[in-house]
Amino acid sequence: MSGVALALEVVVVFFLALFLLHRYGDFRKQHRMVLFATLLAWFLCFLIVFILPLDVSTTIYNQCKTDNQVHLVAIKTVNHDNSSNSSVFPTQRVPKICQKPWSYIPDGILPVFWRVVYWTSQFLTWLLIPFMQSYARSGGFSISGKIKTALIENAIYYGTYLLIFCSLLIYVAVTPKLHLSWSGLRTIGITAANTWGLFLLVLLLGYGLVEIPRTYWRASCHGQLLAKTYFKAAKLMTEKADAEENLEDVMEDVRTVNETIKYNHPLRKCIDTILKKCSVEYQEKMGRNMDDYEDFDDKGNPYPSKKSLVKLHKQVIYAVQRHNRTQVQWQILLDKAFHLEDVAKNESSSTHKFVHSFPSAEPPGWISKYLYTPTVEWYWECVFRRWCYRVLAVVLCVFSAAVVWSECTFFSTQPVLSLFAVFIQLAERDYNYVYIEMACFVTIFFLCYCVYSTVFRIRVFNYYYLAPHHQTDAYSLQFSGMLFCRLTPPLCLNFLGVIHMDSTISHQTRQPTAYTSIMGSMQVLSFIANGFYIYYPMLIVLLCIATYFSLGTRCLNLLGFQQFVGENDLTSDLVDEGRELIRRERRKRQRTEDGESRRREWRERYSEQRERYGGRNRSAYSELKETDGSGTDTGRAQSRRDRSDKAELLQDVEPLDFTGEEPLETDNRRSVLLYL
Repeated sequence: MSGVALALEVVVVFFLALFLLHRYGDFRKQHRMVLFATLLAWFLCFLIVFILPLDVSTTIYNQCKTDNQVHLVAIKTVNHDNSSNSSVFPTQRVPKICQKPWSYIPDGILPVFWRVVYWTSQFLTWLLIPFMQSYARSGGFSISGKIKTALIENAIYYGTYLLIFCSLLIYVAVTPKLHLSWSGLRTIGITAANTWGLFLLVLLLGYGLVEIPRTYWRASCHGQLLAKTYFKAAKLMTEKADAEENLEDVMEDVRTVNETIKYNHPLRKCIDTILKKCSVEYQEKMGRNMDDYEDFDDKGNPYPSKKSLVKLHKQVIYAVQRHNRTQVQWQILLDKAFHLEDVAKNESSSTHKFVHSFPSAEPPGWISKYLYTPTVEWYWECVFRRWCYRVLAVVLCVFSAAVVWSECTFFSTQPVLSLFAVFIQLAERDYNYVYIEMACFVTIFFLCYCVYSTVFRIRVFNYYYLAPHHQTDAYSLQFSGMLFCRLTPPLCLNFLGVIHMDSTISHQTRQPTAYTSIMGSMQVLSFIANGFYIYYPMLIVLLCIATYFSLGTRCLNLLGFQQFVGENDLTSDLVDEGRELIRRERRKRQRTEDGESRRREWRERYSEQRERYGGRNRSAYSELKETDGSGTDTGRAQSRRDRSDKAELLQDVEPLDFTGEEPLETDNRRSVLLYL
């Protein structure tokens, strides 16, 4: 049963990662190595989250067996001492009954599994993915050129890591209490990586614990959600116009270079590669400059260098990707705004049936016909949805409060103040492994949701941005995979510390989990294990307060970055601008829909008339054919006689003489010819 549980979770996690990659990436256009590296990074991180509850239940069972063995040894020792004194009866103590969990994983499997998963993820995040990022963004025209560019860009990146590692190495070497060994070096590397990840983890977690419940609560307030949609429309229109202008400028440079470099120039292949990255419209507009036979001349006008073409190639890739992304996002935002406006109109409907402004062009499926009918849709959109969001927001607020309290008190073991540690210990007394695994899974899933959703939401200008509907570029995909691989290990260690399963932090004598065993002893760097790992998570309280009052949003708004702030003149102006843009797009789409409906009506009307007249012609033709068929033989004979008479008449006709004196005869002959 344990093998089935492990295999089932691996399959579920793989398809989950594949679904997310399909939603954000593009399987048809993006490089296979980029997709593979991102999929592997996401898969390994999600796998750690799903398998860790099984590790906890297996460790609790192994701890029970270890306690029983200790008790048996103690009983034998006491009985042996008491047997020498005949007046004392042997002590009989019943050991605890250890029930094996349904998902128990045999000894030796989890350590190897965690070792492979952890070091593979670290190889991805610190070596492979940074190299692949530079490779994907490079504008080189050959594999060797892209590799060279990637190595040069990552030289400073890898040099920084080497400097940090050497600093830690010197610290260990000059400390007399620490002995330098391979295991110690490995622990130093793991500690350094986890420290960096924990630093970023607390920042993201402090934001997500407040913002996620608030997002669901605001989603239940229809007016505020519609105002924010208008605000996004105004901002996206500005970005869309900027992307179109940037694309036009880049295409103008491409057109100039395309006209300069002729068909027999050595760099013509580079121009063809750049043109392939452009849209079909621009390719048809510019052509490939292959119809002119003007030869290349070395002594003529100066030509662009290959370095400038590499830079132009990089600009074309970025401009086309940004333009396509803004176009798709604009259409999606329009559909969302139209839907919200439809909800506002249907709330006052007396028929309790949801009416769409623009019905879908696709025919309704059986779900829309029988399950999600207009009446059901009206009750869900106008009544139940807001209350479901509010209940969900309250539940998430309770979870957030429990996480904040546990993060600030998990170092206290006597008494146990961490709420999640209390829940796990209560279930551990009865060896309720199903409850233990479910509690662990729900807790770590909520933590991951707060952190990962923040990763998907943040946007660093146009440098890093995860856009759904296959609009995320290769660099952002790999950057998210790199962040996941750096955040997941410290997140799991923090979770184990919160439930008091990490003896390094809780300072309890108990069997460590297989996951913490591969991390080594954090006491190699005691100031991190006893200081940073315990007290730094308390910063979540300040971050949650700052997020609740939107201090970061207000600061960005003061710096000139347009943010949605409730009572603000700039926000109100952008909301009004967005509302006007949506109205204009609605009128435009309405005219398009009306034109399509009129063309459809004319097409249907003329098709009916064509079929009706065609049916009449076919019936008349069939009747005529039947009539001709009854007298086929007589008709053929008559036709032969007619042809012979016509031939005789043609033979009798003389050539016309326009100079003759018998005009009457000539006219008669003309009438005969016309008759024939």
